[in-house]
Amino acid sequence: MTLSERAVAAPGRRSRRTTALLLGATLLATGGVVAVGAPAASAVDCSTVPWMDTTKSAAERAEALLDASSQHQKYRWLVEQPANDPTRTQWNPGFPGEAPVVYPAQVACTPAVVYANGPDGVYLSAGTTAWPGPIAVAATWNLELGEQKATAHGSESFDKRSAVVLGPGIASGRTPLSGRGSEYFGEDPVLSGLMAAANVRGLEDGNPDKPVIANLKHYVANEQEIAREESSSNMDERTFKQIYDLPYEIAVRKSDPGSLMCSYNQVNGVYACENDILTTSLREDYPFEGYVMSDFGSVHSTAPSLNAGLDQELNRPVWFTPARLDAALAAGDITQERIDEAAYRVVHSYIAGGLFDHPVPTTAVANVSTPEHKALAREIAEQSTVLLKNDGVLPLAGDGLTVAVIGQTASTVPTGGVSAKTGCAWDFPFGPPGGIALNCDALVDPLTALTERVTQAGGEVVYDNGADPAAAAAAAAAADVAIVFGHYTMGETQDLADLRLDGNGDQLIEAVAASAPSTVAVLNAGSAVEMPWIDDVDAVFHAWHSGEQFGPALAALVFGDVNPSGKLPMTFPVSVDDTPTAGSEAQYPGIADEEGILQVDYAEGLKVGYRWYESEGIEPLFEFGHGLSYTEFSYDKVNVTPRSTTGDKEIRVRFKLTNTGDVAGTEVAQVYLQLPDAAGEPSKRLIGWERVTLEPGEHRNVEVKLSPEDLADMHLLEYWDADASAWATASGAYTVTVGGSIDADAAASFSIR
Repeated sequence: MTLSERAVAAPGRRSRRTTALLLGATLLATGGVVAVGAPAASAVDCSTVPWMDTTKSAAERAEALLDASSQHQKYRWLVEQPANDPTRTQWNPGFPGEAPVVYPAQVACTPAVVYANGPDGVYLSAGTTAWPGPIAVAATWNLELGEQKATAHGSESFDKRSAVVLGPGIASGRTPLSGRGSEYFGEDPVLSGLMAAANVRGLEDGNPDKPVIANLKHYVANEQEIAREESSSNMDERTFKQIYDLPYEIAVRKSDPGSLMCSYNQVNGVYACENDILTTSLREDYPFEGYVMSDFGSVHSTAPSLNAGLDQELNRPVWFTPARLDAALAAGDITQERIDEAAYRVVHSYIAGGLFDHPVPTTAVANVSTPEHKALAREIAEQSTVLLKNDGVLPLAGDGLTVAVIGQTASTVPTGGVSAKTGCAWDFPFGPPGGIALNCDALVDPLTALTERVTQAGGEVVYDNGADPAAAAAAAAAADVAIVFGHYTMGETQDLADLRLDGNGDQLIEAVAASAPSTVAVLNAGSAVEMPWIDDVDAVFHAWHSGEQFGPALAALVFGDVNPSGKLPMTFPVSVDDTPTAGSEAQYPGIADEEGILQVDYAEGLKVGYRWYESEGIEPLFEFGHGLSYTEFSYDKVNVTPRSTTGDKEIRVRFKLTNTGDVAGTEVAQVYLQLPDAAGEPSKRLIGWERVTLEPGEHRNVEVKLSPEDLADMHLLEYWDADASAWATASGAYTVTVGGSIDADAAASFSIR
């Protein structure tokens, strides 16, 4: 059965949302905060009701609660606000002219719950930590560090009274122009899936007394902001399973999130939130056992959405109102069994996740950003900043240097509305005008941190805001080295127009590079950057959206107190014209049909990210996995065992890694696999990696183990057989390569019989 044949027929409701719904979006977008009441006032002793009996299983407790519920009390669980505000009984109608939506109060002893947007941290709230963005976390290639960050994020979220975090997010990096690319973990399914899983584990398991439910989003093929609510991602089944569905499957299998969010877009002509993939792929193939919620306004029907597997409508009741559910039930369009199943999934996730037993504080804690959290934010910033180029100027050495620091994002003092806060976090269009997603009030800017570090070495810093490239060039000419900053902003609701720096960024870097004895470019951007000046500068750091501790992290990297170890989780093209969708309106952003839906043709198929550049022989500016160090590493003696296998036994990749340089450093040793030609793959694929720290001259025999569980959960040796609608393993020779990027060339092989 093909993916299209699996799909549920669209209900024909494709009109844009009403003004009333659009106005309501602000509530979710500014943190998801809903008007919540106190837990239901009741004479009932909560210790006596069976759904609060902690000696019972979560399943038994959920069943007991629903057994004690009326039909319309069950309905409350199918919509976010009624589910989470147990004493409120009335909501405004979803469409003009309709009556208010009324429910009975919820049964006693159910918690007030607040959902909060924020895959990268607590949004728009004072006293919280501004973390580096998810794409930066991916650039660390450090799953343990990512999990630690999520644990800290979960603690801050709980103390700020939010128990469901709408994140982490996954997308597949189909185009680097995607406006929300900084919210995701890059272009590779395995890296993205494992990073998302680490995030879920940290949120849900890191703080037993401060329980938080993670929400994996946006499922699925939500790869652009242009017409995200009026577009259809159209692809073949193999592309769907291997590129877009796979990272979600990996995340679910490796972390078991309590909830998942379906996306705005259609998939092959059917809205994601009423698409049968919610059952066939998500429930049957993984399987996912939490509850599925919609994105805000992404529900377009009652019966088709519920029957496809949607359990909860986000925000207020529109399509899952009591009146609409009653009518669909009476008409035989939905069943009582499906209603009970949806309600059970929500209640069970809440109970299993600890929300019934550990309610959030009555009052939000004012300051939740601890010294430990700030130290962790700095460590992530250090490990995620990628050294793309270095002709020997870094690390800075010697005393008494004059360092010119140039650019708007170097300082917290705004120039033309741009400051270091602009580089701290991604743009958030639903907050205050010109605002960013996270609270960056505690930001330590690069100018402050670099001035302190240069002064310690007996030197001095001169600063120029870069508004006038000629003046900046003069300041650079008088210095020993110039550190010049560039950026672009990106965020929800709009894609990037191109991959060039904002403002006069390119001209500024070119002017500084033409005048300074040595030039270091530092970039804050959540995606790839075109660099027409790359040959003119001596070094380049890519720092993503780097959070509040970027200044100290950058100073430590510039002076070699910390050796760079970040690696790119996405390919940087020379030009946007080199990307898989370039030059084809049908591929991006799509062509509108007669109903105004952009039909987006995923004609590149499996050739996404590095698979495109590898298969097409296009040389990128910087390849996937690239990242330099202040030392050098060599790879040899690659060996794979067993040499012959059936494909379901543990595989071990061993190799010798040597630090051939003069300083200690950490290498992210990456393992790639080329399947036999019979599999029809466009390129080799990432299957594992190891972060290894070595002293100068030290070597280590590194082993990357791929357990039978890893092979099965991540389909590392498999491809999707569209004819059989199943994963398959090709017989023949498999080639393993090991190295510091996709350009790895130390190789060995094994065969599957």
